[in-house]
Amino acid sequence: MEVPAERATDLNVSHGEDGYPGSPVLSPSMSIDKLLPALLECFGIILCGYIAGRANIITSAQAKGLGNFVSKFALPALLFKNMVLLDFGDVIWPFLWSILIAKAAVFVIVCALTLLVARPEGRYSKAGLYSIFATQSNDFALGYPIVEALYKSTYPEYLQYIYLVAPVSLMFLNPIGFAFCEIQKWKNGAYRQQRKLFIVGIVVLQVLKNPIVFMVVIGIIAHFALHQTIPPFMAEFVDGLANSFGGAALFYLGLSMVGQLGKLTRSTVVTLILLTTAKLLLMPLICKELVDLLDKSNTSALNHSSLSNYAFLYGVFPTAPSVAIYAVYYNAELEVVTSGMVISTFLSAPIMYVSAWLLTMRWMDPQLLMNSLQIVSFNISIVSLIALVWTIVVMFLSKKFKRLPHLFTVHLFLAQFLTCIGMILWNFVVKEDNFVGQVLTFTLLCISLYSTFLWPGLIALSLVLIKRFEDLKVSPGVFVIAGWGVPASVTALLLISGGRISDTIDSAFFYGKPQIICTTVVVALSLLLGGSSLVCLSRGSWAHGDQGQEGNSTEDLVTEIEPEDQTGIEPFAPSADVNRACLICDCAPPPPMPDMITSTNTNNPPTTLAGQCENSCESSNCLLVQAEELKQVADRQVARHVLLCLLLTVSLLANLSSCLWLLLNDQPGRLYLELLFFCAVANYGQGLLSFALFGLDKHLILLPFKKRLYRLWYGKKQEEQLQSEMPEEIRMTCTQFTKYHKDQCSQDIVKRRRCGKRTVADCFLGCELVEWLQRVGLAQDLGEAVLYGTRLQQGGVLQHIKQEHDFQDSRLHYRFMV
Repeated sequence: MEVPAERATDLNVSHGEDGYPGSPVLSPSMSIDKLLPALLECFGIILCGYIAGRANIITSAQAKGLGNFVSKFALPALLFKNMVLLDFGDVIWPFLWSILIAKAAVFVIVCALTLLVARPEGRYSKAGLYSIFATQSNDFALGYPIVEALYKSTYPEYLQYIYLVAPVSLMFLNPIGFAFCEIQKWKNGAYRQQRKLFIVGIVVLQVLKNPIVFMVVIGIIAHFALHQTIPPFMAEFVDGLANSFGGAALFYLGLSMVGQLGKLTRSTVVTLILLTTAKLLLMPLICKELVDLLDKSNTSALNHSSLSNYAFLYGVFPTAPSVAIYAVYYNAELEVVTSGMVISTFLSAPIMYVSAWLLTMRWMDPQLLMNSLQIVSFNISIVSLIALVWTIVVMFLSKKFKRLPHLFTVHLFLAQFLTCIGMILWNFVVKEDNFVGQVLTFTLLCISLYSTFLWPGLIALSLVLIKRFEDLKVSPGVFVIAGWGVPASVTALLLISGGRISDTIDSAFFYGKPQIICTTVVVALSLLLGGSSLVCLSRGSWAHGDQGQEGNSTEDLVTEIEPEDQTGIEPFAPSADVNRACLICDCAPPPPMPDMITSTNTNNPPTTLAGQCENSCESSNCLLVQAEELKQVADRQVARHVLLCLLLTVSLLANLSSCLWLLLNDQPGRLYLELLFFCAVANYGQGLLSFALFGLDKHLILLPFKKRLYRLWYGKKQEEQLQSEMPEEIRMTCTQFTKYHKDQCSQDIVKRRRCGKRTVADCFLGCELVEWLQRVGLAQDLGEAVLYGTRLQQGGVLQHIKQEHDFQDSRLHYRFMV
């Protein structure tokens, strides 16, 4: 969606209220002069903390002590001080209720979706922690300095709302999240013998033991008992503790970020996208709309608008570090919470700065605004077009376009391609007085853009059908007709019934309000279809089932050599012709058959036979490699498709918010511009996302490039030099595994598999090693097991049979090095 021309004129006002034409020059509602220094101060201290932790100047144990001081001494003293001094007479209570209702709404939405989507194991603890993550903001350490920089000179009373909103959230919403976590512990057997009333008591005790909640209650009591004054004998003491909070809390935030992004896995990325969307997109929009809806008692239009904008900025505040403490306490979702805290912190800074910058601009020329938006759309379309050409060529060269769901993905790429073409043509046609050319270009742009809105939902639906029936069960033509037919029908209806607006260059408002309604319907339809399909996908163990299906499809190609079957291997004399046979490479040819038939009894660990190569397989007809290639061709790339649909769903949410913002507000206001430009980049820059997920095919591009780069970089560097450059944690992991676990692992998972007509290989599957590492306790979960295997590969303990793959939890073949 883009801003309508007639609404853009509402922004052509003097600095002050958001969108009331003809309003007089008013004093600014906020000051941006001190915002950049405040952001630099906050993030500078965070960076110092991160460097101290990364350089191990402050250890994790020492950081934990600093965190305890911040959360149990400094912050409670700060809250006590401000509760005592707070002037309740200046509080605009409808604003406070609006923020609390908005937080409660987001809490309920996240909690309900998590309970609906998550798997039964850990469902309740995830619901509780994710809901707290989306609603508990870093109000005091990061939020207060920013609010102080923006509003201290204009609306200083706004600062006290932080001290009111945060404690109430801690006392009412967090206990509900704690209750879900305790329920999960009860289901896991921790309190199996206890009554449900016991769980309620534990939750209440957890809340009362929280020093923040305790000091808020004491501070409110002291507020009335001490008549808003702190006794002189304790004022300096309280001030000392309270003043120590700001820098210490930010420094601790930097310490807590060390090493968190390295824990990300494929499964946590999807969760993080949803949580970050809820925290940084859903929360600020709901806060702003509820303040607009509920704050009707405010007689000052300027103050009402300023409160609405303040609510939006408050909603953008990132997640508080204390949520990570809750995750540690309940031993659940620590990777998601800590990684999400880091991501939301650094994403919130540019959002807050751009929002404040837009709100403090003194004058906006609507024509300049529209031209700027058109230039952004045009430029991003050119870059996206180049990326899409590359991506489509890769899809055809890899021959994946013939399979499902890649067939539908290619149609999505084609729609994105036509959208970019349409926007590029629109940039030239709209400047000419050519009605027919404008209508034709608009038709192309509208159909293709609506098609990009629909295809994510259709692709998600196809994944559900393939998962359920192992086939589509519906003709692919039905999906193709829906993906192109519905946008064409909606566009035709718009052209027939709509009235063209002659004084606009905005393609999103070329036919006025009817076009916004049509866009709303199409986007809502795709969101409903895609959202329900993604929910169905997440409720099943699709990734595991998909791997199983792919593995079974190649079992007939690779056979395991049992002891009684080894006589079927043909003996052959040494010959130079077979010197390059599979797994023989530069090694000597294999000995006669009697030496090759060795026991594969599990009591005897497999040994490297003379004639088995210790290097990579260079044969072009290795059965193991053929099986992997067959699996790769058959790979539906479900995770990539789910991630694509999910990211496009986020952009659809932004488009829906933009449409509803225009339909429900007579004056969209300045904050709408931020959403406006985001939608333009999201709509016409989809090709960049498609390129990132599908344009860099591993087997067609990445692996050959990586192999050549590796050879150019290392050349014939000695193995000893590589070992000396190895990080300490990798060396320790490899030494521990080789000395204590390798023999047992070889007995348990290494199997002799036929890899050629007359050759065999002692190897294992990546998924088998991952399962073994978890079974023996070397890894606690899937992510740790994959990381452990990756370290073994980096340390030279194991390698892929052709050295073409990093270690993966998949049915790729690996072998231990001698």
